[in-house]
Amino acid sequence: MMERNQALRFAGTPLKVNSMTQEGRRDFVKYSFFKVAPQWRGLPQAQRDRGKAEFASVVEEFSDRMVTAAYSTVGTRGDADFMIWNISRELETISGMMSQLHRTQLGQYVSMPHSYLAMTRKSPYVAHHQHAGQEGTSTTMRVLGRKYLFIYPFVKTHEWYQLPKEDRQRMMDEHFAIGHKYPDIKISTAYSFGLDDQEFVLGFETDDPGSFLDLVMDLRESEARPYTLRDTPIFTCAHKPLRECLDELG
Repeated sequence: MMERNQALRFAGTPLKVNSMTQEGRRDFVKYSFFKVAPQWRGLPQAQRDRGKAEFASVVEEFSDRMVTAAYSTVGTRGDADFMIWNISRELETISGMMSQLHRTQLGQYVSMPHSYLAMTRKSPYVAHHQHAGQEGTSTTMRVLGRKYLFIYPFVKTHEWYQLPKEDRQRMMDEHFAIGHKYPDIKISTAYSFGLDDQEFVLGFETDDPGSFLDLVMDLRESEARPYTLRDTPIFTCAHKPLRECLDELG
């Protein structure tokens, strides 16, 4: 489950993540999905190239202040072309980057059809159920940079929160046991209570999409499944340098 953060690269440059791994801190997590307007593809090639370079430069400028990773959704979603995953100590850093992106030439031609804001915190269900590399035992989040990232918002039913804690713990223990069957999948859980429309944002990093498919099918049969109110849309994202993601736009 453990991989070196140094293996993760952004736009050809190693991510500066050491300052983001301080124990006991809580970070903001942001998944921003972008869709380019059809009119952009009608622009002259030179203008498009300048626009992509300007857009990428802004993101790279902020990559030393927060963890930044880029993913392509070309070929996997019809409503988004690429996604930027940010983990930041300050919400203002994320907002500042987005503000500058809006002012770029490419920024005038992209919309954000999906956007998920959350924070890190320790899971209330893992105190007696810990294993190496488990994200829920820490208030920090790591980006491993595996080939694929699967993202979706998650909302529990009201009934779930009225159950006795021991019942919820039993069902979550079953979830953990199912997850242990797929050690190649690393989960990142972020909490959105009061910050955004969903309650959680779940991210799963793996090099094997088939393994994630099997995990989801197994979880469908778990005891806790009836207490899921919403867990869509689901995004299949391919990890790539941002400039490569932008080149895939056409």
